[in-house]
Amino acid sequence: MSEPQTDDLPKTDAEWRDRLDPEEYRILRESGTEARFSGEHVDRDDDGVYTCAGCGTVLFESETKYHSGCGWPSFYAAEEESVTTREDTSHGMRRIEVRCATCDGHLGHVFDDGPEPTGKRFCINSAALDFEGDE
Repeated sequence: MSEPQTDDLPKTDAEWRDRLDPEEYRILRESGTEARFSGEHVDRDDDGVYTCAGCGTVLFESETKYHSGCGWPSFYAAEEESVTTREDTSHGMRRIEVRCATCDGHLGHVFDDGPEPTGKRFCINSAALDFEGDE
């Protein structure tokens, strides 16, 4: 498993643009959203961990992923120390945004309509994630 790339985190917008592809940049740095059912991780069922595409921080374990039908990868739990949340009132809605605690990249949103044991649905953009399969 890779370690987060904290020593060389970009300091400027230009450095982030160099590190990320255009879709990753739009989502992680501009709080964008990918189209429903378009992401590479929506239907992934492999064992492993999901990491931040911006810095490599482990965010979600595959055991917490489930098929919610919402069109984005969904997880019922996150690595608590790896994510932060804040209120998001954009687009005329009131939601809770999920961000990477290491690089402050936008990941998606969390809702209270998920399965047990947490009742949470972390609805996350595939482009904000990398996947590392178990060996």
